[in-house]
Amino acid sequence: MPDYDVLCIGNAIVDIIAQCDEAFLETNGIIKGAMNLIDTRRAELLYSRMGPAIEASGGSAGNTAAGVASFGGRAAFFGKVSNDALGEIYAHDIHAQGVAFDTKPLNGEPPTARSMIFVTPDGERSMNTYLGACIELGPEDVEADKASGAAVTYFEGYLWDPPRAKEAIRQTAKLAHAAGREVSMTLSDSFCVDRYRDEFLDLMRSGTVDIVFANSHEIKALYQTASFDEALAQIRKDCKIAAVTRSEMGSVIVRGDETVTVDATKIRELVDTTGAGDLYAAGFLYGYTQGRSLKDCGDLGSLAAGLVIQQIGPRPRQNLRHEAEQAGLRQADISRTSCPPPPCAGCSGERG
Repeated sequence: MPDYDVLCIGNAIVDIIAQCDEAFLETNGIIKGAMNLIDTRRAELLYSRMGPAIEASGGSAGNTAAGVASFGGRAAFFGKVSNDALGEIYAHDIHAQGVAFDTKPLNGEPPTARSMIFVTPDGERSMNTYLGACIELGPEDVEADKASGAAVTYFEGYLWDPPRAKEAIRQTAKLAHAAGREVSMTLSDSFCVDRYRDEFLDLMRSGTVDIVFANSHEIKALYQTASFDEALAQIRKDCKIAAVTRSEMGSVIVRGDETVTVDATKIRELVDTTGAGDLYAAGFLYGYTQGRSLKDCGDLGSLAAGLVIQQIGPRPRQNLRHEAEQAGLRQADISRTSCPPPPCAGCSGERG
């Protein structure tokens, strides 16, 4: 059995979240719905113009790790912070949520990353991210025992921006595959896809990545088509499993010739879409590492995403294990009847 269900690799970022109107975005030159990378000067300017804000530990893959742990899964995280106040906040928060986080912090500059997230009345979030210490994540931060000891490694496409992180991801993927594990990624956003389309496709087609998470905009950007169906037909050829979210239309999961359609969770009010894709991945991967069907994996993902978009902030305040039990998606004391995928070498997959 693996030591961890999911190892997440990502930018360790403290989110600073404030509500605003459309005019604020236009006045400040913020691209709506995108993740905009900014420098120190821009970060200070936007922070000075923000209204009342909420600070919360975030970062795409960190949110996923926290979600897996909330479901009751065993999660670990690689991500770089600095030895400063925000770094201490980040480490405290992720440890408190039950995630194994042992990456050595930087001793000084650059400071811990932060993302100023502006949420418009329609719930859409526009992120302005200063990467800070994140860009220092490198191969020396790869913990071999976690890389080879997690059933699935998951990383965010955003990590393709800082150059040394690519080396860390490739090294982790090599260790994971050597141990018979699987590797997954999220495309992160369509602007990220535009920057690294060829590299992302190579990761999939070379077998470095087995499972891909995306939304409808990202998958169409990846294959440079306006047709969702055409993009879906392409991605099923390029990776083992693809899970594609479609907002209120739910999600579609493909594996070879298999197609699974999942409904979105009904919500009372859309408040903030921050973390929706991250938490969908958390529910999916939790279910997947427990040997659940693709339909169950998608339902768990939809549940987590539906909860997080009804609040401000990227991590659900509810206990996801309890919420899954209440929704009939998780038994209180469920035990696996099979090994998590893929089965161990020389094993039929049946647990005994």
